[in-house]
Amino acid sequence: MPIGRSEKDRKKMAVTKKGKEAITHFKVLKRFDDYTVLEVNIETGRTHQIRVHLSQIGYPLIGDTTYSSGKNKWGIKGQALHAKSLEFKHPITGKEMKLEAELPEYMKKLIEG
Repeated sequence: MPIGRSEKDRKKMAVTKKGKEAITHFKVLKRFDDYTVLEVNIETGRTHQIRVHLSQIGYPLIGDTTYSSGKNKWGIKGQALHAKSLEFKHPITGKEMKLEAELPEYMKKLIEG
């Protein structure tokens, strides 16, 4: 779904026909009554891409005050979104870079149910 600046709220991004191509792939890892754990990969790097796409299909991120109410029974502040790994070319050397990070404890608890 293409993403561009929201016409209703200029501080937000939105799915819009005038937007730029944005490709997000996701896989359901685990379903719970109140939330779903997803693995998400993006082909494009649009501003707030994951947050906008998931909100658009009815799966806003837990704790996201911009693209959902932000209210959640788990008391999570900020989005329940974690970059397990990032891959990119270094802007100066052109070398392929891969960074990885462990899942934070609060997210491990969410995933364990």
